[in-house]
Amino acid sequence: MAWSLLIKNGTVVDGSGAPAVPADIALEGDRIAEVGSKLAGEALRTIDASGLMVAPGFIDIHSHSDFFYLTCPAAESKVRQGVTTEVVGMCSFSPAPVHPERRALVEEKAAALGSRLRVEWTGFGEYLERLGASGLSINVVHFVGHGALRLATVGPDDRPPSAAELQAMERLLSEALDAGAFGFSTGLVYAPSVYARTDELIALTRSMATRGGLYFSHIRGEAATLEEAIAEAIRIGEEGGVPVQIAH
Repeated sequence: MAWSLLIKNGTVVDGSGAPAVPADIALEGDRIAEVGSKLAGEALRTIDASGLMVAPGFIDIHSHSDFFYLTCPAAESKVRQGVTTEVVGMCSFSPAPVHPERRALVEEKAAALGSRLRVEWTGFGEYLERLGASGLSINVVHFVGHGALRLATVGPDDRPPSAAELQAMERLLSEALDAGAFGFSTGLVYAPSVYARTDELIALTRSMATRGGLYFSHIRGEAATLEEAIAEAIRIGEEGGVPVQIAH
């Protein structure tokens, strides 16, 4: 049999928790066709992995690379570390949605992370289409940032949203989920997410509870208020009816 690629003589760690084993890996196109000892057959390309470990691509479950993808779609800094999937849109920040009159404000926040992002979209779906057309080299699990939702509705102000603004945030969150977002994130030590009261966050989680969305939180405190911050995150998940991930 002729394989597209044959990786021979490596030590395979398959990610299941099973012990590493010597094995060959054969690929057809971009899919693993067979894993076994001393696979027979020819290959268009053969890699001798003697003395090396062979593993599935790593998943970076907390990254801010979304602000750099469009200027560096090759993502070499991650690919060269073996990372093939990233979870982004963390800590309330995401490049979309964007109010048309606040694009410069979003670009300023991205610049604070060292990004040269140029915002040329408004909706989350429009942004994902742009990302998909960029030639991005890795897989992306994208959350929508609560800070982005707030900037697109309330703006940068330190105040509760009006009833109409909260409905607008819920609508933008729903649109993001429809477009492919896995949920929404908060960064409750960063403006404008820090301005949100707990009831605002519960309302947003409730609005996505039936859709399978996840709530990720950079919680409101990490020192003297750590226990209260964790309790708030748990409450948001319980009353909102969604799974919660606390990162830091």
